[in-house]
Order: sequence, then structure tokens, then C-alpha cells
Amino acid sequence: MEDLRQYAVFAETVSAGSMSAAAKRLRMTPSAVSQTIRALEARTGVVLLHRSTRKLALTEAGERCLPYCKRLLEARNGATASLEQARDAPTGELRVAAPIGFAAHISTALAPVLADWPGLRLKLILDDRLVDLIDVRVDLAVRVGGLPDTNWIGRKLCDFEGILCASPAYLGRRGSPATPADLPGHHWLAMEGDTNLTGRGNGEPGPETALELTDGKGRRERVPLAIRIGTTSQVALQQLCEEGMGLASLFHPDARPALEQGRLVRLLPDWRLPSAPVTMVMPKGGGGVAKVGVAADALQRYFAALSIAG
Repeated sequence: MEDLRQYAVFAETVSAGSMSAAAKRLRMTPSAVSQTIRALEARTGVVLLHRSTRKLALTEAGERCLPYCKRLLEARNGATASLEQARDAPTGELRVAAPIGFAAHISTALAPVLADWPGLRLKLILDDRLVDLIDVRVDLAVRVGGLPDTNWIGRKLCDFEGILCASPAYLGRRGSPATPADLPGHHWLAMEGDTNLTGRGNGEPGPETALELTDGKGRRERVPLAIRIGTTSQVALQQLCEEGMGLASLFHPDARPALEQGRLVRLLPDWRLPSAPVTMVMPKGGGGVAKVGVAADALQRYFAALSIAG
């Protein structure tokens, strides 16, 4: 790579008109510039510059070589400019991964960023599975629950409160539970990843899992429940609940619109379910890029406000 540097110094010297002027541009001493060009001439066996006390003049070989060196210099300057732009201005494609149910949250959080920076594009990768950030070139990801990969850099955004919900139609058919002890008699909907389902294969309701609740006085209840319907999607879980298929533990920010519109009813409001941390993660080394910085700040503000509203 040293020979490339020598060609770049040669081109900069010709462009500047003198070794002292080139030295200022390159942050070198005039002596170092002169030695670099002499080393290039010695290595190639060709004289590139005629030197005098007043000026520099290109030899015929130097004049033929100069256009290639200029392109090398332009490529270096272009590469530097592209890195400075990535550092200073949010441009290019921002790739964000999140659970399927977070589409509305991510789009609302990043809408102002996209409006402010027209050169920025968004690629939203929605998957309830943990995608590999490196394999799919993700810049940022939003995760709910624990982080299984210590190679990610995490920044906590907020906690999502879990609440018990059912539809008015379901409660009209089955009645509303008044205490945790009433829960085992109801149909239960759950995310498969949270319940360790094993299946029986004989059509019976099951398998069983346990629901932990805590009231305002610190009392704890662990209630065994039989899973009637399992799903791998948080969105499907809420849709099934709204359709009257059973009770479900939903995230309060996601269920809030359905609660306000009467599609869902909150059950046992005096009892709390464990909350789930919402974390923003990125691969190590993902910082320092403007598009990642502005997106991370926007997500932080949005989820902080969401947590307060909840």
C-alpha cells in the first residue's frame, strides 16, 4: 500500500504546484514530500519531476503517469467524503428489525426522521423470530424480553406492561373472572415461545403453563392454565382475543386502542403481570453512523413517551 501513497503524494504535489504547498495539504514536511517522490522515482527507475529553486516541471514520463495518479487521488477524496457523509448526514438505507407487532411503533417513531432527511430510506424487517443482525445487515433491532446474544450492544427503551384481556363477546358467553382463582376455568390464548408447549395430540385442551400475578399489596398468585390456542405471533394473539377465542396476556401499549374502542376488556386490573423489557440493539461497531444515531435517538424518545402514556 506504500506505493499507492507515493503516487498520491506525487499527484498532490503537482496539483499544489510546490512541495511546500503539498506538504501543508498532506500535513507532511516538505522534506518528507520530497523523499516520498524520490523513493517513487528510485523504485520505478523513472524521473517524474524536474526540480529547480523556483518551480517543478513534469518530465514526459511524469506527464503520462499523472492522469492515473489524479484518479487515485480523486478516489481517495471520494472515499473520504462518503465516510464523512455517513458520519455527519443520515443518508442511504436504514435497516431496522422488529417483531411483527411493532410495525406501527417503529413507523411512528421514525416518521419524523424520514421527513427531516429525504436522502434516508427505511427497510423494516418484521419477524417475531430473532434474526441475525449481521447476516441481514441490520443497523438497529428492537427486541422484547431478554437478549440472547452478548455480541449485541443494547440500550433499554422501556418496559411493556402485560395485562389480561378478553373480548366483550367472550365474557358474555363465559363470564368475567373476579379473582385469579377463576382463571383456570377459562380458555387461554398464548404465544408458543412463552409457554413451552409440548402438545398432546389427542384433542384435549393443553398443555399447561402457569400465570404469575402480583397485587398492589405484594401478594403473589401462580395460576395453572390450560392453553386452548397457541400462536407464534403477537399480532395474531391479539386478533384471536378480539374475536372472542379466549383470554390472553397482551402488552398494554398494543392493546390500548382496542381497550379504548371497546373491542377488548381489561381483566383483574388490581393484579399485575410481569413486565417485559423493550431493548434497542445493534451490532458492535454500528455506532458512529449518522443514520443510526438519529434513528436510535428517535426510538428512545418515542418509547420513553409511550411508557409514560402507559
